[in-house]
Amino acid sequence: MSDQAERTAQSLSRLHERLAVIDTAQKNLTALSSEMVSLKDILANKQTRGAFGQGRMEAIIRDGLHATAYVFQPTLSNGTRPDCLIKLPDSTLHLVIDAKFPLEAYNALKDCRQEGETRAAEQRLRADVLKHVKDIAEKYLINGETHETAIMFVPSESIYAELHERFEDVIQKSHRARVIIASPNVLLLLVQTMQAIFKDVAMREQAHTIKAEVNKLLDDVMRLKERVSDLRRHFDAAGQDIEKIGISSDRIAKRGLRIENLEVEEAPALAGDGKRPRLVSRND
Repeated sequence: MSDQAERTAQSLSRLHERLAVIDTAQKNLTALSSEMVSLKDILANKQTRGAFGQGRMEAIIRDGLHATAYVFQPTLSNGTRPDCLIKLPDSTLHLVIDAKFPLEAYNALKDCRQEGETRAAEQRLRADVLKHVKDIAEKYLINGETHETAIMFVPSESIYAELHERFEDVIQKSHRARVIIASPNVLLLLVQTMQAIFKDVAMREQAHTIKAEVNKLLDDVMRLKERVSDLRRHFDAAGQDIEKIGISSDRIAKRGLRIENLEVEEAPALAGDGKRPRLVSRND
């Protein structure tokens, strides 16, 4: 009985520990549920939902591009203010990104329970999205200022998948209106592509700089070659002058030897008693 009581106590102790773990998990689930309710409240409000989409879009842009490659909420020439403009390399045009996707109809569609309500919600979602596509095309596609295609950012992969699965006509019409619907992953891929383009442009600029410096270096080498040639000609002329000086020195030395070998002796005068000297060589 003592052993049984001890084993029972141990089992109860382990049971209490597991109950404590379950209680902690329940508290975590309750906290998560409250956070989901808060997120739902945020997304239910149009302004906070727009700020949520804007925040996700800005985080993706900031993580992938240099600060000089984009600007948030600028003012275009027609007075409109898109959520983001990305500067295109080697161009004066800018790519427009809009982050204000209409989620009211989508939320209504997810809350539908009857078939009639679902069809009505689908029609509303289709109309709201196409209206937003039209607004983007009319406000942000400016000839000579923005790119001919704009991006409509959807801050949820599930909404993006739902649109492509059930609203293919909306996707096609948005493409014809030159508005591309992009999820966070699609926008990230676009940003990475833009980053590669910016790097390629920077490398090409550096290649032009290197080419220009090489051309300058070649010019300097050609000038150095010309100056070496001039210096060689000067050295050749100086060598010829030195050789001529050596020849003249030899002649002078020979003449000096000949003069040194001459002796003066007296020769009889032609008239009178006087005599005049005569130069003769020692070898005579």
